[in-house]
Amino acid sequence: MSEFFFASCPRGLEAVLVNELTTLGAQDVRATDGGVHFCGEWPLNYRANLHSRIASRVLWRVAMKDYRNEQDIYGTVYALPWGDWFDVSRTIRVNVAAIKCPLKSLDFITLKIKDAVCDKFRKLTGERPDVDTHEPDMRIHAFLEHNRMTLYVDTSGDALFKRGLRLHTNIAPLRENLAAGILQLSGWQPGTLLLDPMCGSGTFLIEAAQMSLNIAPGIGRNFAFEKLKNFDAAAWQEIRAEAQAVQKPVAPLPIHGSDLYGDELKAARLNLEKAGLLQAVSLKQANVLEISAPAEHGILVANLPYGERMGELDELAKLYPKLGDALKKKFSGWTAYLLTSDKAILKLMRLSPSRRTPMFNGTIECRLLEYKIVAGSNRKQAG
Repeated sequence: MSEFFFASCPRGLEAVLVNELTTLGAQDVRATDGGVHFCGEWPLNYRANLHSRIASRVLWRVAMKDYRNEQDIYGTVYALPWGDWFDVSRTIRVNVAAIKCPLKSLDFITLKIKDAVCDKFRKLTGERPDVDTHEPDMRIHAFLEHNRMTLYVDTSGDALFKRGLRLHTNIAPLRENLAAGILQLSGWQPGTLLLDPMCGSGTFLIEAAQMSLNIAPGIGRNFAFEKLKNFDAAAWQEIRAEAQAVQKPVAPLPIHGSDLYGDELKAARLNLEKAGLLQAVSLKQANVLEISAPAEHGILVANLPYGERMGELDELAKLYPKLGDALKKKFSGWTAYLLTSDKAILKLMRLSPSRRTPMFNGTIECRLLEYKIVAGSNRKQAG
């Protein structure tokens, strides 16, 4: 029987996620702001959780019904067969999001949904599940529109960008699924030379190496679907074994990372080591303004520094024109993809982006700027 799912993702990556889920065998794939609706047989959610580099969570839709008030919501939730899905010993957390919801308090709605689940379990078992807001076994998500509630059970657990690999991060770390999405938006393919000259804790490098070696992003972690009563351990083991069978052995790759700061480079090295990818990537300490292109052509990606990391915004204002000049002088023939939350960069870089893609790194609104570097030809014309 076909089930309905929703995969959330960073805004700006919906189209990339559509392609990824379609490749995994999803049906009726439909993008919306911040995610993708799809359907398929139950084991599809195992594959999506294991293989998706772009999704933040994979949610299983368990109800969609109109409501007028909080009591309608309680009734819809109470009517569901919670005891068929997970045991009363599992801890729960309820998350509520809404657009144009006429009801006054989302906190009260959250409480009513929690009460409905607990009351149903008490009727079935005489006990109620405990609430754990930090590390719950089961997350229940409700999305309220003007007069309709959609209810989901989270099959992922921890967000999927938590690959279980990165221990050391900088002040404004790049989320793993956003890094993977930027690599896909750039058109970068395994085997193409990649350089991150401001690599920080190494997120772009790890994602690119995993893509190059066919390493499933979720291969090293656990998922909430393993705690559901319908968990098919044999099917899951088969899906994991298929993923492991196509992994390539770790070997040096044309993936280069550098950073001005020794502490950042140390973090990248430790993260790559934990991921078993240290020998796949070339690292060195270098100033982005002084580094030379390692080849005639390639893709350069960078998560440009936030104010906290390199000092105040006036320091960044001095950096951007120098960075534009360095790219023109030393990276002719390359394509650069720069992620930034600073709109001033568009004037200060003195280069014209060939494409601008709005996206979010967590709650931070950013732009991904594409620059096709041709020596002397990208400077904006005066007037």
